[in-house]
Amino acid sequence: MAQTTTTGTPRRATTTGRSYAASAAAQRRLHALVPGGAHTYARGSDQYPEGMAPVLVRGEGARVLDADGHWYVEYGMGMRAVTLGHAYPPVVEAVTRAVRDGVSFTRPTLRELEAAERLCAQVPGAEMVKFAKNGSDVTTAAVKLARAATGRDLVAVCATQPFFSTDDWFVGTTAMSAGIPESAQALTVGFRYGDLDSVRAVLDAHPGQVAALVLEPATATAEPPNGFLEGLRRLADRDGCVLIFDEMITGMRWATAGAQSVYGVVPDLSTWGKALGNGFAVSALVGRADLMEAGGLNTDGPRAFLLSTTHGAEATGLAAYLAVADAYRTTDVVGRMEAQGEKLRRGVAEAAADEGLADLVTVMGRPSCLVFGTRGPDGKPSQEYRTLFLQELLARGVLGQSFVISAAHTDADVEQTVEAVRGALAVYRRAVAAGTTVGLLRGRPVAPAMRERAAPRRLPDQPPLPATRQEEQR
Repeated sequence: MAQTTTTGTPRRATTTGRSYAASAAAQRRLHALVPGGAHTYARGSDQYPEGMAPVLVRGEGARVLDADGHWYVEYGMGMRAVTLGHAYPPVVEAVTRAVRDGVSFTRPTLRELEAAERLCAQVPGAEMVKFAKNGSDVTTAAVKLARAATGRDLVAVCATQPFFSTDDWFVGTTAMSAGIPESAQALTVGFRYGDLDSVRAVLDAHPGQVAALVLEPATATAEPPNGFLEGLRRLADRDGCVLIFDEMITGMRWATAGAQSVYGVVPDLSTWGKALGNGFAVSALVGRADLMEAGGLNTDGPRAFLLSTTHGAEATGLAAYLAVADAYRTTDVVGRMEAQGEKLRRGVAEAAADEGLADLVTVMGRPSCLVFGTRGPDGKPSQEYRTLFLQELLARGVLGQSFVISAAHTDADVEQTVEAVRGALAVYRRAVAAGTTVGLLRGRPVAPAMRERAAPRRLPDQPPLPATRQEEQR
């Protein structure tokens, strides 16, 4: 296992003597007290190999420490929220200073004004901003504004993208729709990413009824086809609906000003979070002033109850954002992530080719937001083989459901990861040659995060669960 020297430099991981007893005990207590055992489904223990779900105690840079004393190189980085590294000193120091001045008041603060000025200057087309604490709140607020502005009820979402909100208008479309009234589910319709004809079909089927088109401008595995985002802009203008970009992931990973700046298409509204605070709780809705003012004091029409939160402008989140914005202004954070991500991609691809697994273990996506794919001997995506890969990476000191990187990942971190991948792929190759993971996979396969029913306990040689949408929770 990886340990640290007195200077804090992590040593290489080993696969011997690794115990998860303390993490397992903590996880049992979590399951007794927290539904699902975690506050985000994708963080659940069922997303990790059985008995190998580390419960963490601290992080530094690109490394995290679990309750059993194991250090890992971490990927995913707080559900893609951490781009500068864990406990990034300038952010920690800015938040600490803010806390000393008090965190919540009965009137706005100068920090709110500064944060609003900085974010509106950062994002194309951002004329006004409303801050909150999580992505679901601001994305739902965007939908509410669109409905208020258009007088329409239907919302069209990109049905081939994973997640937009925990609220009824979206969750009702997922496999976990229990508790959502059918009347709410009926108000959301879907289109396909990259397919303008599917968008036209939705608008034509519901003429004058769609309030908004909601989508991520790009994802880890899908860049927009030529003309797609531009076509959406034209269709929204033609139909009179509101174009909403969800920049939770792409914002400050694709570019400081988000994917909209990369692709040159400005939405009417966009929603931000995750990297905005380097892990601190802060999110934002930005966009056209005429739309945003529907939730203000001076609207000419009926007022929309937009966001009125106790903690939306709480000091720590805004202080974190301002420190993050400073870091992006003085350092090429996105360039660093892309450079390190490309090194990682090449290293993993080379390791897979060396093991004869290039078609079965793949790395996809933008270098700053890489994901890996795992296939079985039949060439089909496999939860069992994914679990085997995760199991062997964990045993070698690498923690992550993806290869989403940060600017804190050093060359040594990348080298250790590639070394761990080589060891994991040697085991993977044995399973492929045998045509089964039996004898190599310890416990049940991981389950899809978004599924209708609880995953039954299964033997490792049973077929994988049906694939469903994976969650990028807010």
